[in-house]
Amino acid sequence: MLARTLGYGLSGVSGFAVKVEVYAANGLPALEIIGLPDASVKESRDRVSAAIVNSGFAMPIARLTVNLAPADTRKEGPAFDLPIAVAVLMASGQLEGMDLSKTLMLGELSLDGTLQPVRGALPMVISASEQGIEDVILPQGNAEEVACIQGIRVYPANSLRTVVNHLKGKERIPAQIQRTYQEILQKSFCPVDLSQVQGQAGARRALEIAAAGGHNMLMVGVPGSGKTMLARCLPGILPPLTFDEALETTRIHSIAGKLTPGSGLMATRPFSAPHHSASVASLIGGGSNARPGEVSLAHNGVLFLDELPEFSRNALEALRQPLEDGVVSVTRVHNQAQYQSSFMLVASMNPCPCGFYGSKQRQCRCSQHEIRRYLDRVSGPLLDRIDIQIEVDAVPVKEISTGSEAESSAVVGARVRKARELQHKRYRLDGIHCNAQLDARLIKRYCALTPEATQILHMAVDRMGMSMRAYNRVLKVARTIADLAGEENITTAHVAEAIQYRELDGKYWR
Repeated sequence: MLARTLGYGLSGVSGFAVKVEVYAANGLPALEIIGLPDASVKESRDRVSAAIVNSGFAMPIARLTVNLAPADTRKEGPAFDLPIAVAVLMASGQLEGMDLSKTLMLGELSLDGTLQPVRGALPMVISASEQGIEDVILPQGNAEEVACIQGIRVYPANSLRTVVNHLKGKERIPAQIQRTYQEILQKSFCPVDLSQVQGQAGARRALEIAAAGGHNMLMVGVPGSGKTMLARCLPGILPPLTFDEALETTRIHSIAGKLTPGSGLMATRPFSAPHHSASVASLIGGGSNARPGEVSLAHNGVLFLDELPEFSRNALEALRQPLEDGVVSVTRVHNQAQYQSSFMLVASMNPCPCGFYGSKQRQCRCSQHEIRRYLDRVSGPLLDRIDIQIEVDAVPVKEISTGSEAESSAVVGARVRKARELQHKRYRLDGIHCNAQLDARLIKRYCALTPEATQILHMAVDRMGMSMRAYNRVLKVARTIADLAGEENITTAHVAEAIQYRELDGKYWR
């Protein structure tokens, strides 16, 4: 007897339909899986057999052939356990008279028949919905993840027995009530608030500009000056994710297996902070199955690199392409994929190995050779791609104890959102949404300077030896400063402030 069910596999950030076919024939009892399965799919035969028996059903005494079509596309992961088990029950006559070709089933089976959540449920359900699938049966641990997908009926199940009873009509699983994205947004929050940062007026201003324009940022300062806390405040002042951005971001985290079971759509912008020992593969993406890396997990959010010079040179240089293109291509033996990686790069570092070069609080004990060798770990081309570079010194204890309460993330975030709304309106026909994404053509259109501002910028380029890339990035930052001020034209004051955010290059690296 032949039976068919529907599963889905993953290819990059998208899902593809997999027809699960089971044929029961006379012969020695066996269960063979074909259709280019990986090791985890081949192991399904043992999980499925045990789950069927422990759920109160009979494992058929027959030669079972399981085909996963299309046969020329590699299948991976335990998500095929449920559709295989249901198809086996149909082929053995324990489930009859059902057309499940339009019902997507996902789920990993435990040996006792309970359903475990699987990686990548969101992209698979999105792809299924786009291809006309309306009914989805999946583990309860994945139900919240797909709660915002409209136009589908989601049936969260906790075991194989529950699924079979549902299909037989004995005990129907209630369809999940899908929610709107606005409901999820109301529950989102950032755990670190800018009001916790005392002093550092210059760094707070630079952080606001970076958030308003989506600019990359580098903080150089002594240990304990608040660089890491400032960076962790950034998601709280960035505009909330739009629904499309939330889908993109959650999809990548779901594929990487970074979503905790029971969690829903991501509403807060991601903050990825890899350790400085991270390899190129962990930053960019890799592994035998081309998994997304930290740059993709930071998509639509922030990639924070603490102790920048401690990262390997190869890892830092690999960041140049995703910083420019906003996408990264990962190619491995068994798979290749392209992941989105449009993120804000925020980096921090000490000015020297001991950390106190140029400090007003403590004397540096490093030699000039040690300082130069330490700073040279960060290449010029990477620095050229960082729009805002600021120096952060320790806050005097008197200012900490007697200073007034600083502005909260809500107050600063309101100004940032106002500037972003202005940019969204300006670029609505250009396919971008913030100033950092301006290319050379759009810079000429939207970043026109007054004659006085042009003269100041040209003088700065000559004095500081800026590259053409740095010149364009100064214009983008000046455009953002003007947007925060609510001014259409870029004036001398805007350009002068933007230029000062490029001066560390000359101080430390030249």
